[in-house]
Amino acid sequence: MQSTPTNDYARKWWALAAVGSGTFMSTVDGSIVNIALNTIQQTYNASLGQAEWVILTYLLGIVCLLPSMGRLGDMIGRRRVYMTGFFLFAFSSVFCGFAWDINSLIVFRLLQAVGAAMIQAMGVALLIQAFPATERGRALGYNATIISVGVASGPVLGGFMIASYGWRSIFLVNIPFSILAIAVSYWALTNDTQRSKQRFDFVGAISLGASLVAILYALTQGQHLGMATPWVWQLLVVGVLGIGFFLWWEARFEAPMIDLSFFKNRDFSIGLAQTYLITLPQQFNYVLLPIYLQMVAGYDARKTGWAMIVVPITTAVLASVSGRLSDKYGPKYITPIAIIIWVFGLFLMSGMSAQPPLWDVAVRVLFIGIGISLFFTPVNSSILGSLPKERAGIANGIMSVVRTIAQISGISIGAFIWTAQVNGIGGTAYEDISKAPQAILQQGYSTTMIVAAVICALGLIPSIMHFFTPKQQTTQA
Repeated sequence: MQSTPTNDYARKWWALAAVGSGTFMSTVDGSIVNIALNTIQQTYNASLGQAEWVILTYLLGIVCLLPSMGRLGDMIGRRRVYMTGFFLFAFSSVFCGFAWDINSLIVFRLLQAVGAAMIQAMGVALLIQAFPATERGRALGYNATIISVGVASGPVLGGFMIASYGWRSIFLVNIPFSILAIAVSYWALTNDTQRSKQRFDFVGAISLGASLVAILYALTQGQHLGMATPWVWQLLVVGVLGIGFFLWWEARFEAPMIDLSFFKNRDFSIGLAQTYLITLPQQFNYVLLPIYLQMVAGYDARKTGWAMIVVPITTAVLASVSGRLSDKYGPKYITPIAIIIWVFGLFLMSGMSAQPPLWDVAVRVLFIGIGISLFFTPVNSSILGSLPKERAGIANGIMSVVRTIAQISGISIGAFIWTAQVNGIGGTAYEDISKAPQAILQQGYSTTMIVAAVICALGLIPSIMHFFTPKQQTTQA
């Protein structure tokens, strides 16, 4: 709970600037390293597998820590956790920039992930706190725009900085921006310094974090080694059992990290179900399309980038509009429309030729961008608005975990379906599917996108439930 009600919404736009800076930096840092991966690998004479952990450590660290940081912020104050995260993010960025070998860089990236998790877990909750309920969707829409700009600018900014100043500059540039953001945050954000008397759920935090690491690591490695590899599926089973233990513990602990009664709230549970069902097929397109365009259509990296940038640009333009529509009409009316447009876009992708012109790809991808733009702001508003404001931190953490698990499992499932289709159509197990004939690759991709559209359409089921279940009051603390 916040101690003094200094938040009269007068500083809401400064609060958006403070939260937006953290959102932008952590989003850019999640994508900018992708461009530098080959250069980092050459600098340290590391294997590709080692270099990939520079990215994976950051992503896994964030997703496993988000619920814990959300809970911590609800207990000791969101501004305190948010600003501590900024300090830690800037501090670790210095060490990333001066890392002496690949292993030290991986360790410092993990430390950076801790700071990024604190920033991301608190960001949306601080916006909810800074804006009145009638403008929640608008604020989340602006935040979604910032995320899209970060995703779109990460590769471009990274390429420029690496070419001009070397790969270490992509970490060192975080320092001046962090200092400025910390100053704005200190002035603009509510000083919620009162501490909760509740105990932190260490057993729950450790069991959930370890279980998520096991599940996500198994899914990540399963893409390369196959899910039938003994230690991969065994690790996946261990992770699932760990989640079972976590749920058992949370139901019995007096001050759980995640109050399971949250899931009795219709809007909260339906929103999470939609987030998973829609985010999973989203990765089919994000990951497989650039591979298809380069491996089948013969696009170079620059031309592929022009095709892929359509989605973040569309989101940047329409996300704030989506927020206003959500505030005016309510999320339950906007999300079904978004899902239908998204499904239509995925079906359009399934009909793409083996050598499509750039404009044709852009038009097909545009519908997916519109669907994304209209979907995430209303559903996020519905999830966060279903719980009291003092629980917004942990609610955002849960939402981010569900979204990230969907992203990683979507990558694995999408790659598996495409590979299985290519091998099935070709009548042979290709060691590398890039060696398959162009026509077979195109057919396999088409089927994979149809599967993605069907999964996406399942997101309409929770939307329909909104119209046939009674309105539920916000869950009380």
